Amino acid sequence: QGHSFLSSSDGTTLNNALSALGNVAEISGERQNFADKSNGASIFLGELNLARPNFDFFSSVAEKFRQLDSASKYIKHTSLSYSVAKKQIVIIKGDGNIVCRDCSNTVFSVGCVVEKNGSLETASERRCSTLSEENFWQDDTPLAIAEKVFNRAILMLDALPCPAGVMNVILDGRAGGTIIHEACGHGLEADIIEKESSVFAGKLGERVAPDYVTMIDDPTIDGAFGSFDFDDEGTKAKKTVLIENGVLKSYMTDISTSLLYGYDLTGNGRRQSYKYLPIPRMSNTFLAPGSTSLEEMLQLAKNGLYVVKMGGGEVDATSGNFVFNVTEGYLIENGKITKPVKGATLTGNGPKSLMQIKALGNSMTLDPGYCGKNGQTAYVTDGQPTILIENMTVGGSEL
Repeated sequence: QGHSFLSSSDGTTLNNALSALGNVAEISGERQNFADKSNGASIFLGELNLARPNFDFFSSVAEKFRQLDSASKYIKHTSLSYSVAKKQIVIIKGDGNIVCRDCSNTVFSVGCVVEKNGSLETASERRCSTLSEENFWQDDTPLAIAEKVFNRAILMLDALPCPAGVMNVILDGRAGGTIIHEACGHGLEADIIEKESSVFAGKLGERVAPDYVTMIDDPTIDGAFGSFDFDDEGTKAKKTVLIENGVLKSYMTDISTSLLYGYDLTGNGRRQSYKYLPIPRMSNTFLAPGSTSLEEMLQLAKNGLYVVKMGGGEVDATSGNFVFNVTEGYLIENGKITKPVKGATLTGNGPKSLMQIKALGNSMTLDPGYCGKNGQTAYVTDGQPTILIENMTVGGSEL
C-alpha cells in the first residue's frame, strides 16, 4: 500500500520550501538533508515582467457587436473576457533534485445571447494558449471570433428541430474532441483504471478500436493549452501513444500509480497548485488524423447528422457512457450538408464509439479547455480530425 505526504510553505525562499520538504520527509520516515542538494538554487528564476494585458481591442469588439445589433436587433447580451498570466513553478523532488519552469497562459473568450420571437440561443468561443500575449493572436483576431460567435447564435435561431434516432454522425474537427477526452481519455488514467474499474482495465495489448485509430497524449506540443516541459512531480514531459493502430498500448500515470501498479511512468502527474496532491491527468489528448476527406465521409454517411460544435454533457468515466449536447449541427441528406438543426444530443459509450469509427479526416483541430477531476482543475487540449461514427444514438427535439 502506497502513501502520499503533502507539505507546503508560505515562505518565498528556497530554504523555507526545503524545510517544509524536510518535515514531511521525516514524517514519512525518509530522513534526508535536502539543503545539501540545493546547490544554491533560488526559489525564483528571475523577474516575471508581466505587463498589463493589452485591452485595446475591447472597444472594437464592443463596437462590432453594436453594429451587428443595429442590423439584427436580436442580440440581448454579450460577454468578453481576456486574461494573461505568468507564473514560476519550483518542484523539489523526493531525491532532492530541483526542477524549475516558467508558465505563460493567455485566454480570450466571447459569448452572446440572441432572441427572436421568444426563442433564445447562446453561442460562445474560447481561445487558450501557453503562448505569451505577443504570440497569441496568430490565426484569428478578436473581431473575427466575435463575428463567428454571433453568426452561430443567429443561425441556430432559425434552425429546425433535430430528428431523433440511430444515425450516422460526422463530428467535425471543430467539435472539439469532447467524446475523446471525456468518454475515453479519463478511462485511460491509471488511478481510474485501478480504483474505479475503468472499462479499459486489464486490456493492455488488446484491440479496442479499428486499426486506423491511434490516440495520443502529448504535452510537448508548442503553445497548446495542456503543454508543459515537466509535469508537477518533476518528470520530463513526453508524448505517450495510448492506442496505436487500434491496440491499447499505455495508460497515463504519475509516480505513485507507476510504482504501485508497475505501469510505465508517462509524466502525467498534474495538480491545480502546490496545495493539492498530483494525480494522473491528461494534457493534450487527441486522435491522430487519417486520410479521408469530408466529401468522402459525406458519401459514406449518406444520411445523418453533421456536428460542428459540441456543448456540455455528462459522462461516467468508469463505464464510458455519455450524453453530450450539440450546439451547432446540420442534417446530412443524400451525401450533402443541408439544413441547420437544434436540440440534438449524442448518446453512447466511449469504447463502443471507438469501435464504430469508420473514417478519420486528414487534418486535426485542437480545442483548449479546463478539465475537472477530484476537485482540481487542469488546463487541457482535446483534439480530433473529422470523424465518421456509424449508428450513433441521436436525441432530438423532433420525434
